[in-house]
Amino acid sequence: MSALGFGCWAIGGEWQSADGQPLGWGKVDDEESVRAVHRALDLGVTFFDTADVYGTGHSERVLGRALGKRRADVVVATKWGNVFDAPARTLTGADDSPSYARRALTASLRRLGTDYVDLYQLHLSDAEPEQAAQLRDVCEEFVKEGIVRAYAWSTDDPARAAVFAEGEHCAAVQHALNVLQDAPDMLALCEESELASINRSPLAMGLLTGKRRGSMEAGDIRSRPPAWLQGFGDGSGADPEWLARVDALREVLTGDGRTLAQGALAWLWARSPRTVPIPGFRSVAQAEENAGAMAKGPLTPGQLAEIDRLLGR
Repeated sequence: MSALGFGCWAIGGEWQSADGQPLGWGKVDDEESVRAVHRALDLGVTFFDTADVYGTGHSERVLGRALGKRRADVVVATKWGNVFDAPARTLTGADDSPSYARRALTASLRRLGTDYVDLYQLHLSDAEPEQAAQLRDVCEEFVKEGIVRAYAWSTDDPARAAVFAEGEHCAAVQHALNVLQDAPDMLALCEESELASINRSPLAMGLLTGKRRGSMEAGDIRSRPPAWLQGFGDGSGADPEWLARVDALREVLTGDGRTLAQGALAWLWARSPRTVPIPGFRSVAQAEENAGAMAKGPLTPGQLAEIDRLLGR
């Protein structure tokens, strides 16, 4: 598997919560998404992370179409636990029952056009640990049946991730991590339990790309940020305090000829040998920039220390 994965949330297009909160990244061009996946493959990216709820099934369908006959060359991760109305493109609830896990997996396999998922991830970050233990056992059954190769939990709680880590075929935890938001306890768990650390929000929802954005388009989750989405204040654009932190790090991150985004990805590889960042993408240009980080490798220990000093940690 490549050191860098690509996150497929954005290519799902627009979708929303039951109360109209946007949950996607705005409008998307499916043909450009397919071209971007093909370009990523050509540049050596072999890990793609999606979820059944992204675009209420649309992301899985686009990814499946883009991979086509190259499916066997890549690692595909998807997630389950959310319930949605696909025609209405609306999230309607959650279901942590074992029976739903099987129904969700069956539907994901169909949309992806494959007969197995390499990494199946629980998408309910705050599910109760007792219930999660049952779902872990269900995932072990999926592995025995050959329809799942390994599994993980997408959660920012190390205690919850540890419940899944007890399973024989638990291979990873997906959690938030970027140069502005460290996660030392989760990285320690990954080290102890020999798990991959799959990093969502590696570019802090776009703040670490260096693009100065004012107000976001209506269908973009950042235009009406939910409580968990930090760095975007009231939706009028990026939080000035967060932008100031990005500016403070710019010189270190863009050393050695890297773009700001490439420097942010390089920080993750320097932070731990277990990290696999999964930046999002919607275009060939974004795919090329993100994949370009692999050639330059991790930051140096000195650069890592300088970043900690600049952030006062």
